[in-house]
Amino acid sequence: MASVAVKARVTGRVQGVAFRAWARAEAMRHGLTGWVRNEPDGSVRALLMGPSASVTDMVRRMGRGPGAASVKDVLTEKTEPDPAIRGFSIVG
Repeated sequence: MASVAVKARVTGRVQGVAFRAWARAEAMRHGLTGWVRNEPDGSVRALLMGPSASVTDMVRRMGRGPGAASVKDVLTEKTEPDPAIRGFSIVG
């Protein structure tokens, strides 16, 4: 199955609510690779790579987030997969 890559920006109350740890656990559970990080503007950014259906599902789950989060929006853009990235990391 072909791998796709999406950059996502999640806005709302997404910092200080364990969003990154939740996103990493969800991504790993579904076999995705990439990273997630907090941004200075209060948003969370992520790079999600894997099978198209899994990436689409992860974007949908990020729209709900963990229980303590209050997600306003998830903006996405397609990008090229980076074969050098292994696993799923919390960065920054």
